[in-house]
Amino acid sequence: MIEFIKLDAHSMQPKYMQIIDSIIHNISIGNVKIGDKIPSINTLSKEYYLSRNTVERAYSILKKRKVVVSVHGKGTYISQNQMLLKPNVLFLVNKLSKFKMKVYNSFVEQMGNDYQVDLHSYHCDETLFLELLNKHKFAYNYYVVMPHFRSKNLLHRSFTNKVCAAINELPKENLVLLDNDEHNVKGDFIEVYQDFEKDILYALEKGKEKILKYKKLILVYPKSTFYPYPLKILSGFQKYCIKNNFDFEVVEEISNETEIEKKSLFITIEENDLVQIVNKVRSNNYKFGEDIGVISYNDTPLKQLLGITVITTDFVEMGKLAAEMILEKKTEKIKTTFNFIDRDSL
Repeated sequence: MIEFIKLDAHSMQPKYMQIIDSIIHNISIGNVKIGDKIPSINTLSKEYYLSRNTVERAYSILKKRKVVVSVHGKGTYISQNQMLLKPNVLFLVNKLSKFKMKVYNSFVEQMGNDYQVDLHSYHCDETLFLELLNKHKFAYNYYVVMPHFRSKNLLHRSFTNKVCAAINELPKENLVLLDNDEHNVKGDFIEVYQDFEKDILYALEKGKEKILKYKKLILVYPKSTFYPYPLKILSGFQKYCIKNNFDFEVVEEISNETEIEKKSLFITIEENDLVQIVNKVRSNNYKFGEDIGVISYNDTPLKQLLGITVITTDFVEMGKLAAEMILEKKTEKIKTTFNFIDRDSL
């Protein structure tokens, strides 16, 4: 079997990854079959002038992926599980929302049937995230991560020191970061992100002509929640209002007791707050786009039906771009498209 293992001394790919890819490739084309014995660590290290640590790392990853199995006292053999020969992807999302699922579904569709993509949610919890990453460390070809965490007092954290340290241990050629670029991860890896502060500034600027007819802008921003929202949304809103001399306010929710005044423009993130505003507009016989304005984050069929103006990331594009870069072996950092969609509520 050793004659089939090919390593390129001039490649930027680490040697241990070349060993892994070479063995899997030879299984897929039939050069190596189930039950075949692979070279020992000593044999392979001597043949290619490699350190034992390099070969041990490659074999350890192959075992975690269950491509090979060791038999005590006899050696290491090709496993019987042919499905595990597919390149595999660990896809870690902070929550299973409809919008995060758009990213995931777009990614899976673009990757096609030749890749196995496993979805896990860590629910913005640092401990659960670290457990998942440690459990599956080196067991996947690619790690796709959407980094959003919550603090002990339920505030948003883009990253934590422990999360950053754990991600930095992953091979950068196997790493894909999505959605949030507020991190200290170093190196060349794939990234498709939102710029939460600049995006809301851009969107409000696009609607400025209509926004000018309102006396006050109100951002409904839940600061403390199980799935917290990036603080950059808040800072972007405040910067826009200060720059344009708008009277503004930030509230955490729209409750049954909330009074809405004419010529107020509400920017909502959560659906419950949008529903509350719609009900209050109707009960007061106000008119959207005249008495009360509404801009909502992230588009849905219901918002289209109700004529709600939205600002939204292109989640489908985010998943597609990430998959394309994996398939084309590109390493780039790309900001995803952010849309302002003007409807009757503004």
